[in-house]
Amino acid sequence: MITHLQGKLVEKNPTEVVIDCGGVGYHINISLHTFSLLPNADFIKLYTHLLIKEDAHTLFGFVEKSEREIFRMLLSVSGIGANIARTMLSSIEPRQIINAIASGDVGIIQSIKGIGNKTAQRVILDLKEKVLKLYDLDEVSVVQNNTNRDEALSALEVLGFVRKTSEKVVEKIVKEDPEATVETIIKKALKSL
Repeated sequence: MITHLQGKLVEKNPTEVVIDCGGVGYHINISLHTFSLLPNADFIKLYTHLLIKEDAHTLFGFVEKSEREIFRMLLSVSGIGANIARTMLSSIEPRQIINAIASGDVGIIQSIKGIGNKTAQRVILDLKEKVLKLYDLDEVSVVQNNTNRDEALSALEVLGFVRKTSEKVVEKIVKEDPEATVETIIKKALKSL
């Protein structure tokens, strides 16, 4: 019904904004990703998704159309509501969500607050084919990057590092250099741990 809003930015904080459109103020829920992309201008445009429930009409806004599409895909999964979808988009980059789904990486999705193992598996099961087709991803190349990451994590674990701590460091390294070899990931991780 409301596909986008363009107007004067009246209020702004990490989880919501208020946009004045012709004298009407719209309260819009946003992700941290969208918050980080908001321009330093008085007038902004957000792509929106209107969620209608028995007790509320809630607007969710996104700077990028692609983030809105991912949000809508996540909503199609049983057990994922609007708040969990927004938390997912606030916790990790939309591109990382797509890559995690495409490569079947339950760990990345499960690392998001509020997502358990079963829900993470359901997200992958329900969306993997759709994501591979929609984003024209090559499943093998995504898995290859993931293999380097997994091998590096296993090696660090063998060296005595706690897996949770190692995962955060390795994730950052892989994000900065997706083509990093296992050796490079381990060397950089050892400097940070």
